Amino acid sequence: MTASPLLFDRDLLKVRLDRAAPDYASADFLKRRTAEDVVMRLETILRRFPVAVDLGARNGAFSQALAASDAAANIDVLFQTDLSARMLGAGDGLSVVADEERLPFGDATLDLAVSTLSLHWTNDLVGALIQIRRALRPDGLFIGAIFGGATLTELRQALLQAEDEVSGGASFRVSPFADAIDAAGLLQRAGFALPVADVDRVKVRYGHPIELLRDLRRMGETSVLLDRSRKPMGRRVLARAMEIYVERFAEADGRVPATFEIVAVTGWAPHESQQKPLRPGSAKMRLADALGVQEQSAGEKPG
Repeated sequence: MTASPLLFDRDLLKVRLDRAAPDYASADFLKRRTAEDVVMRLETILRRFPVAVDLGARNGAFSQALAASDAAANIDVLFQTDLSARMLGAGDGLSVVADEERLPFGDATLDLAVSTLSLHWTNDLVGALIQIRRALRPDGLFIGAIFGGATLTELRQALLQAEDEVSGGASFRVSPFADAIDAAGLLQRAGFALPVADVDRVKVRYGHPIELLRDLRRMGETSVLLDRSRKPMGRRVLARAMEIYVERFAEADGRVPATFEIVAVTGWAPHESQQKPLRPGSAKMRLADALGVQEQSAGEKPG
């Protein structure tokens, strides 16, 4: 097997998260939105999860949303992990400084694992998912959320055009994100059963695109690409990017949108009690009979 290519500088990510920690709560609206969504999903599952973990907990948005929900009664112990110790300092409960690429949990020790808006920074997402699946007991549940491919599309376009105009060439300054269509497939590759994925597309409006950049810094979500340009973005490039952003994307009232695509995924650690797909040819009723239509051959045109 060949190792996955390294895309992200995880040491730099830790530095960025440490820097963001004191002011993170001023820009945690997406974290809270996804945490509340995970809790709503848990409210529909009528079973207990004695030991749970929140991976990439940041300031504890999931534990806070859980505490306000009836689903809290189904969880006895919740561990919160984060790459940044300073981030965890803002949360409550049992905290563990841990890297999502090297989880500290033994095999079959967890009943529930959740992760909201942190796994998109892993160099080997499938590898991280495999570690999560192994840490879950049979029939344990994983619920996650990552940024999808349409995230920050406006900013990406504005920066590429500005750098090309001013510098005669463009470099990637916004990280790539997984396509939503691949999310369930990633879970399947990692060995999860019954994988499901859905998309929440969020449009956040700003008075000026520079406010978006400030929020990304507060979130700790600025680029940590290994292949990023080491040359700081010049004032001319930044100023031109902001102009392009407004010219191309400003709405009727002058405010500018920023798109965030959030891909939510759920999957279960395999267990013999789970529903299995039927074997080909084992159906007890023909599809045509079930639909109440007349069956036709592939080359036959309707009369």
